[in-house]
Order: sequence, then structure tokens, then C-alpha cells
Amino acid sequence: MSHWLLSRALKIAGLCAFSLALVAPTAYAAPAKSATKATAKSPGKSGAKSAVVKKPHVAKAVASKKAVSNRKNVRLETKAKEHVKSAKRSVAPVIQQAIIPAIPSFGQMAGLHGAPDPLDLKSSVALVIDQDTREVLFSKNDHAVLPIASLTKLMTGVIISGARLPMDELITISQDDVDTEKHSRSRLSVGATLSRGELLHLALMSSENRAAHALGRTYPGGLPTFVRLMNAKAKMLGMNDTTYAEPTGLSSQNQSSAQDLATLVNAAHGDPVLRELTTSPGYQVAIGRRTLQYNNTNRLVKSPDWDIGLQKTGYINEAGQCLVMQTKIAGRKLIMVFLDSAGKLSRLGDAERVRRWVETNPVSDQKVKLSASAKPFSG
Repeated sequence: MSHWLLSRALKIAGLCAFSLALVAPTAYAAPAKSATKATAKSPGKSGAKSAVVKKPHVAKAVASKKAVSNRKNVRLETKAKEHVKSAKRSVAPVIQQAIIPAIPSFGQMAGLHGAPDPLDLKSSVALVIDQDTREVLFSKNDHAVLPIASLTKLMTGVIISGARLPMDELITISQDDVDTEKHSRSRLSVGATLSRGELLHLALMSSENRAAHALGRTYPGGLPTFVRLMNAKAKMLGMNDTTYAEPTGLSSQNQSSAQDLATLVNAAHGDPVLRELTTSPGYQVAIGRRTLQYNNTNRLVKSPDWDIGLQKTGYINEAGQCLVMQTKIAGRKLIMVFLDSAGKLSRLGDAERVRRWVETNPVSDQKVKLSASAKPFSG
């Protein structure tokens, strides 16, 4: 397949180059000499002076004609450049796909997407639990242990909020906070200084990686101590399938199961700070003379159809698209976990499918177990 894509990309590039030659054949020709330099002596029989000196009106006409020609060449050259840019935009994804194949998620490699479910969810792992009764309403591969990406930051928030550290303490982003594993982007440049509270807000709401890493790095005892606390908290909550390697989720070594994540959501929902920050629609921070606007990575928090008490999104190639939420639907408080969803918006689509299912089915029918290992929620 990759050879076919590459040959197709090269073929497209060739066609674009050919069409470019047809559209602007004169765009790359040598520029004509200007009228002001055409004052050399004419090779006429009489040895007369140049036409510019002897016949000004003719020279003016020639100059005007050349000016029109030059403007036409400029337009053709501009159009040619636009064609080149368009060709590059069209060919680049094909070449990239041919040369750099997509990295399959752990769930895809394990064949989890082949599991059927009556709701036709795009996530290979899903779990829906009644928060009050602990009843499992829907489960799909809920004990599979997979990378969890930025869902990690929910535990980062639990540790920071629970430590009762001063939220107004200033923290400066350092080179150590720059992602050297996935090379992800960040709007927080090295040297930017924010309060601990601002960093926590950005980490939980907009999944800011440098903010999360800075929170762990500056924790009393440093990053190793912070990661140990994350794992100790997981064990204390009974999250026996969970392992943390760092506080951002960029590492695929941060792994958990849907059952464990439901337990974490239930615990985090008890913290009003985490409820507020994870569901904040947007937030502004001032860095020097700039004011940066950040938005929530989960657009459902702005939807009038949803009543969300806590949420967190996540994504890396190894984990796929992930989402956890605490929400109220049809009068019931539910915890939802979706892992390893294949498309960018499919995790939100899965949440919508579950919401419609809960709203349109009687309470007695809202129990679907698709995983043989499913067990009652004990978080």
C-alpha cells in the first residue's frame, strides 16, 4: 500500500508541474530589458541615435507595452506559485502517509476493536456505571489494560489539589518541561511564569503538557516523589491495573483499565476544585505582555444537552482517543469511560450514543454486559 501511495504522490506532483508549465509558460523566462536601458545606439543605416531619443512617443508606447507585459507576467507567476502551493498541500499528506505509516494503538494491536456491542461504539473499551448504586450499565473490554494518555492528568490533579500547596506560588516553565518524547506543541514557552493554580487549570481543562510536567517537577521532593505518590494513590483507591510513569500522559507506560478509571473519576468528583477546573469552558492567562486564551478540550461542557460534573480527555497514538466523565442523564448520575476510540470526534459520538440510549430506555433495561469479566463497580 505504501508503494502505491508514494507512486500516486509522485504522479500528482508530476501533473502539477506539467499544469504549472501550461498555466505560466513565461513566468520563469528571463525578464525583458527595461525601456530605460533600451537607449543603446540603433544599428540602422544612418547611424542615427536611439529610438528613445529620436522618437519619444514610440519609446513611450514600447515602455507601456512592456509594463503591461510585465504585469501580466507577475500575475501569471503569482498564479503559478498558487498552483505550486496547492500541489504541495495535496501531495504532502499522500507522501506522509506513504513514508510514515500510522502507528496502531495498543487496542488495535490486541484486536479489541473486533468486539461487538449493541450501541455500535467506536471505542474499543467502554464502561458506564451508575455512580449512586454502583450498577454497571454497559461494559466492553472494561478490564483491558491500555495506555491512557492525558487521562493521567486527572491523577496529577488529585495529587496537587490534595497536597494543599499554595496555589498562588509562582512556577517558571523550564527546559525540563519540554516534551522530548512526542515533541508535542505548547504555548507556554520556556521562561514563562504562572501560578500553581493557573498551571493546574490549564493542565486539567486544556490538557497543557508543560503545565502538568511543571506541577510534578516542582512538587516537594521533585518528579520522582510525585510519580511515587501517583502510584501510591492509585493503590490506595484499589486501582490495581494502573501504573504511572510521569504526570502528563505522553508516555505509553501510563496505563490503566476502564474499571480503574471509573474508580478514579468517582474519587476526583469528590473534590470541588477538580470539578470546577475540568469543566471550565475557557480560561485566560497573562504571560508578560500577552494574554493567552485556552479552551476546554471537551466541547460537550458547553452543550446545553449535557450536565457534566467532571471530565478529562486524552490522546496519543498508542492510546487512541480517550474520555472519562461524570454526568447526570435522565436523573441518574453516571460515570462514563471510553478508551481507544478510533476517530478524533468518535469518543464524543460514543458519549452521545450512550446518552440517547439511557434517555430512551427504561431503567430496568439499562444493563448491558459485553465483557465476560465484568464485575460490579466497587470504587
